[in-house]
Amino acid sequence: MNTEHDGCNIRLTEDGKVVAVAEVETTDDPTVIRASLHTEAGHHPVATGARLVDAVLDLDETRQRHILEVSLPLGDVEALQRLRSRCRDVRTRPAGATCLADAELPSTP
Repeated sequence: MNTEHDGCNIRLTEDGKVVAVAEVETTDDPTVIRASLHTEAGHHPVATGARLVDAVLDLDETRQRHILEVSLPLGDVEALQRLRSRCRDVRTRPAGATCLADAELPSTP
């Protein structure tokens, strides 16, 4: 699986097909960054959600902020587990077919 960046947009591809995308945007609040994660329907490689979370958290724009507001597909356990393993104080709530999460980002060394 390949990771492609286009500014703050991330695409995970396999065999030339997009399997997951993340749209990342800064906010007027210099401490907050937002991300919307989406996994394409159908079969996708194991850990796709986790890899997408890693790609978002590894962006320079994300590392400069303190709070991540993220929406991800409800039931994407891999993505949620990776978010919880890499961030402090992750709070979630359902919103239809989406999981909304607020996460305290790790401090950069």
